[in-house]
Amino acid sequence: MKAALGILVALLASTAAAQPYPSRPVRLVVPLSPGGFADTPTRILAPRLSEQFGRQFYVENRPGAGGTIGWDFVAKSAPDGYTLGITGSTLLIGAHLYKNVQYDALKDFTHITMMASGPYVLVVNAQKVPANSVRELIAAAKAQPGAIDFASSGNGSSQHLVGALFNMMAGVQLNHVPYKGSGPAMQDLLGGQVGVSFAGVPNVLGQVRGGKLKALAVTTPKRWVELPDVPTMAEAGVPGYEATLWLSISGPAGMSAPIVQRLHTEISKALQDPELQHSFRAAGVEAMAMPPDVPVIDLMMGLPEGHKKDWYGFLRKGFMDEESKDMEFPAQYMFKEVPKDIDDSADPISVVLAEMDHFNIEKAMLGIGGRADVERGNAQRALKA
Repeated sequence: MKAALGILVALLASTAAAQPYPSRPVRLVVPLSPGGFADTPTRILAPRLSEQFGRQFYVENRPGAGGTIGWDFVAKSAPDGYTLGITGSTLLIGAHLYKNVQYDALKDFTHITMMASGPYVLVVNAQKVPANSVRELIAAAKAQPGAIDFASSGNGSSQHLVGALFNMMAGVQLNHVPYKGSGPAMQDLLGGQVGVSFAGVPNVLGQVRGGKLKALAVTTPKRWVELPDVPTMAEAGVPGYEATLWLSISGPAGMSAPIVQRLHTEISKALQDPELQHSFRAAGVEAMAMPPDVPVIDLMMGLPEGHKKDWYGFLRKGFMDEESKDMEFPAQYMFKEVPKDIDDSADPISVVLAEMDHFNIEKAMLGIGGRADVERGNAQRALKA
């Protein structure tokens, strides 16, 4: 009887192993809140993959701590191809901003393919900040340092980083207000609690066309097709500014080569479809695929040299130094001192990743931010006045 049972178990196991991939639904983990830069194109892609594979591909949002909660979940999942994650530029940067991250951004993931890239849009609520151009915004910010708030989806998020880069390159001090996701940030922007944000095209396109928000610039080096009248940041008065955000699809480390290749082939096929490409552009991103054997770090290393140096100078300076001095938890923003004689000709991103200290993830998870930060900032400014 035991022998027969053993044979049955072995037969069932071999049958399961022989089943073509996928034999059950595949989860796509978006580590950010619904409706944002990463979520919208993923929801466009998922039904196309379901159709091509003959099995459901579904989206699951696991937001929090700048995306690290969702990425940690993916890294610790079984490498069987049934849990995939939306990764990208913030995964690489965030791994070196947050302290005690329980995964290695390079070693603990299997890079499958690029998915998309696109801009953020600098937008203002004109009733709160009556600026009609980037130059007007810069003038207003210089006239009242720290008096104009900009909302982001959280500390260390892409929205935060591109806003901090703007502060550095424009020589201003917009006050950072972190929220728990892009949705709450957009709500308070529309409600006038904050006046400025750097947001993904999907979040703002309808509001800009409806006149509720004014788009001042896009962060990419070229104008965006869905916002043809909106200048680039360089055209608008901040020469050299460029921040292109990209998304990729990854799984846990150790995925089998046949599954990776199958996923890459089918995802690439979907991304080359003109109808999907049109939908992606309407959502604020450009579809793009890349072979799975290209290391994900090469994507960042492949940035234009001038752009890398901008990010290097920005991070080397310590992008949160100015805003942290009046915050309740200034110790959460700390960077190691970079030697003055460092070779600036060395790869700037590598140097930054080697020299930066880590952001304290525990503080980021306390829920500090949002409207509470607006109220605290208003109180601090009143005291200073």
